[in-house]
Amino acid sequence: MRQYKEPIVKEIDKIFCNKCGKEIKVENGILKEDVLEVQKRWSYFSGKDNELHRFDLCEECYNQLIAEFKIPVENEV
Repeated sequence: MRQYKEPIVKEIDKIFCNKCGKEIKVENGILKEDVLEVQKRWSYFSGKDNELHRFDLCEECYNQLIAEFKIPVENEV
């Protein structure tokens, strides 16, 4: 979940991991640690017709999530 400062220019004020609630470090609108940002607009062939879902995951929660995958994520270095 991202919270932005107002008014006109959107600058990131705070980011929280949607899974664990951890606050991600942000200084002057700049991320000081990495986060996975997910945005998905669901199609008409789903049960969520045209809904837009957004969430953020900290690295620890991302690692926990992918550890449960039957097929590992592709990793390029």
